[in-house]
Amino acid sequence: MSHCLFHLTVSRSVDSGVAPDPPAPQGQPSPEQNGSPAASRSPPPPTNRTQASNPKLNPQQTHSVFNKFILYENRGRFYIIASNTSDSRHRIVKIDRTIQDELIVVEDEAEYTGKQMSAMLKMLDDGNKPYGGLGKAKVFFGIAGFIRFTAGWYMILITKRSVVALLGGHYLYHCENAEVVPISFNHKIEKAAEEQRLMNIFKQVDMSKNFYFSYTYDLTSTLQHNLTGPARPVQGDYPFNDRFAWNFHLMSAAFSKSERPPLKAHWLVPLIHGHVDQAKLTVLGRVVFITLIARRSRHFAGARYLKRGVNDEGNVANEVETEQIVSEALTTPFYYPCRGTGNNRQERRPSPNYTGYVQYRGSIPVYWTQETNAMVPKPPIEISVVDPFYTAASKHFDDLFKRYGTPITILNLIKRREPVPRESKLLEEYTQCVKYLNQFLPRDKKMVYRAWDMSRAYKEKTQDVISYLEDIAEESIQLTGFFHSGAEPYSHYTQTKTESVSLIFPSPYITPGTEPSYLSSDGEGQWRSTISLQNGICRTNCVDCLDRTNAAQFVFGKRALGHQLYALGVVESPNLAFDSDAVNMLTEMYHDHGDSEFFSFQLSKRPSTKITRSYRVTVHWNHSRDIIENVRRFYTNALLDADKQTAINLFLGIQSERTITKPPVRGGYRQWFHDENLTQAYTLDECDDGLCDFVKNKGDFWIEYYRPLLFTSLGKHFAYSMNSTLKLPGYAPSSFDRAKEPIVDEALFRKTVKDINQSPFEPHSYRSNDPQSRVVQGVRRWIGSQVSSGNKKTSGKSTSRPDPKKPQVSAIDKHSTQYLATRNLSPSVSVDEEAEYQGYIDQCQEMLDAPLTQGERKDLEIYHMAIETGLGAAPDWPDRIPTEFVTYVDRGLTVHLDNKDPIPVTFNYEKWV
Repeated sequence: MSHCLFHLTVSRSVDSGVAPDPPAPQGQPSPEQNGSPAASRSPPPPTNRTQASNPKLNPQQTHSVFNKFILYENRGRFYIIASNTSDSRHRIVKIDRTIQDELIVVEDEAEYTGKQMSAMLKMLDDGNKPYGGLGKAKVFFGIAGFIRFTAGWYMILITKRSVVALLGGHYLYHCENAEVVPISFNHKIEKAAEEQRLMNIFKQVDMSKNFYFSYTYDLTSTLQHNLTGPARPVQGDYPFNDRFAWNFHLMSAAFSKSERPPLKAHWLVPLIHGHVDQAKLTVLGRVVFITLIARRSRHFAGARYLKRGVNDEGNVANEVETEQIVSEALTTPFYYPCRGTGNNRQERRPSPNYTGYVQYRGSIPVYWTQETNAMVPKPPIEISVVDPFYTAASKHFDDLFKRYGTPITILNLIKRREPVPRESKLLEEYTQCVKYLNQFLPRDKKMVYRAWDMSRAYKEKTQDVISYLEDIAEESIQLTGFFHSGAEPYSHYTQTKTESVSLIFPSPYITPGTEPSYLSSDGEGQWRSTISLQNGICRTNCVDCLDRTNAAQFVFGKRALGHQLYALGVVESPNLAFDSDAVNMLTEMYHDHGDSEFFSFQLSKRPSTKITRSYRVTVHWNHSRDIIENVRRFYTNALLDADKQTAINLFLGIQSERTITKPPVRGGYRQWFHDENLTQAYTLDECDDGLCDFVKNKGDFWIEYYRPLLFTSLGKHFAYSMNSTLKLPGYAPSSFDRAKEPIVDEALFRKTVKDINQSPFEPHSYRSNDPQSRVVQGVRRWIGSQVSSGNKKTSGKSTSRPDPKKPQVSAIDKHSTQYLATRNLSPSVSVDEEAEYQGYIDQCQEMLDAPLTQGERKDLEIYHMAIETGLGAAPDWPDRIPTEFVTYVDRGLTVHLDNKDPIPVTFNYEKWV
């Protein structure tokens, strides 16, 4: 709606024939200078003209946000107009279409008002009459970059977008469609076949799947980095982290060898490839947003079997950074607004309602490959290069130290024992690698290595997979901490006076002087009056970094969610029940995250009817579906991977496919790391100052959220219509669920007042016909946990329901108001009454489950005759009338109490119902 409104507004201003303002002073640049065929009059003077050479820029102006674009084209030039949300600020850029071999882009350094831009467009239309005027306007939403194949340049435009998240007033968008537009008007191609082949390969990377961007928020960096400032120079010369900007080659290749300066940041939009999802918890009137952002690295990216291990630069395959942001939506921006007047006026304060936790996944950092030539479902694993000094791995871990700090927890989930050694080869090599590198690190900086055969633990049922993963997750979170933009609630201080809740799972790796900021030196909890920072990270891997890694990262996310909610004061304890609405919603988010990571191996377009959730084992998943999925994977990997890899390399600008391009070079055998990388990546004082500076000078981007001139209904507002826990009890069953199991009662999916008024953190008792409980059971089977069920049959073949949870009433006075209120809110019955009721509801279960042909013929005949008798007919009864029927007739009352006409005898309900 807003897009059409903007288009009509600009067109109306152009067609109205507004007279231009007086001529601009001499020496000011114009988009029609340098020999352009513009009219003889000068453009109107822009307001707040910004010169690139002026070091003193107006902060308000430098923070202008442009999120709408209009393209005008004729035979000679492209004119692109960028506008802000309120249509009050505009910029213009010109692209020459007459030269094919060179990309010439001229940007006007000025910002124009709406009236001035209307006059500018009118003037440009008059000046370009020989070329056909400005031409028809085309609305789009960003420039992804420029690319060249054999001849001429192309421009990639984002033509369709959709909002997927709202973070601190910043909208995060998903790229729904993109177009490749040739720049040269007379595009002459000498090798037409080769040009078309490269174009087809480039379009195999489907930009409408899993590409995300934002105009005002840096999606390539974490929340902690964006709010507190960069800890170390890891981003180079760009205002974003180019490691996760998948269109970096498209943005930079056209300007790398040009004498002209590159376009400003507001013209080119960095795209991340991964996953962005957001949902909200409704906690008795409080609204909490959960945002999940996954960023895939552009380094050493590719298809499943063609990109394995590590390259000689230290970049690993399938590298993904996953960030979980939990925030309470008390204010739209990242800060509290100013308050007070005059001398008592207080400046903006950072909002203490934002938390973030970052995880990492990546392939095992040794040289290993899998050959897909053999016709086998699982190609053998071969260690291609044996490096006794682990040069590539040392570069990889040194880079992790630089980006995230210390400590680093390594969770290795590959198999330990196999009939034919396959994954176990990597286990031995990886274990030796970490052992070798760890011996040269200081004692308090050593990497924490955890190797655990998750598959065998699930198959042999020797360990509770959930509990073990939660123990590791708790230990890692205690070591690294998590980001919190404010102090924890003061109520935690009063709570920790009587009990220590800070260090729930003591770790031998936490030594005096290395404990996190929210722990005291003796391990007891203390009130944290400052912000909290995450230093270090947990690195998780299996073979493909898919199935088992997804399960482990979900448990880590669930554990981190408890700590984040506890830091915000939403829950009383960081321990969350699995069978609750909050965890169920987080489960669905990580399921979608895992799906996107799996399909990241398949960047080409795919039909929507394919089976999704390859790793997600639900109650309907069976062995035949596993076989079909394995066959599909084998076909994809064996026949399509080469084309996919070629498309990815062309998109990313990779020229060579060689794994090792030059001999390894290292600084030393013992000093494989840089000492400065072992220092604390984020320090409290610097980050606190950086956070305050951000809210004072860089926090105005949230104005994109407010659009006072646009009418928007609540149903179309993203924050109102996003997925939430209130929708979980009444969620609409998907076609996938309906195909597996017919929906008997649609009322099961309707929300009730009890569901709305219930806390999303309370566990629910399992109900066999409750779809929400089916999700939980599927999740627990997915992550390999034994689910204890109380489904015990009372008698015979009757199916019963599990025992409902008893209210846990503490030992308090039975005559107190608290005891009475607790009993009334959670009523319970005795065991005998419960068994009696269970037998009552199960008495007809056997008949309901049995087919109609199972009953005896004589019983059916008696049943029909009893119905006819009840209706007043006179059937031919047999000579011997059943005793049950006679007993019922003798016992029944056949007259009214006031001696009126007798009531007809009815059939025996007690026998048949």
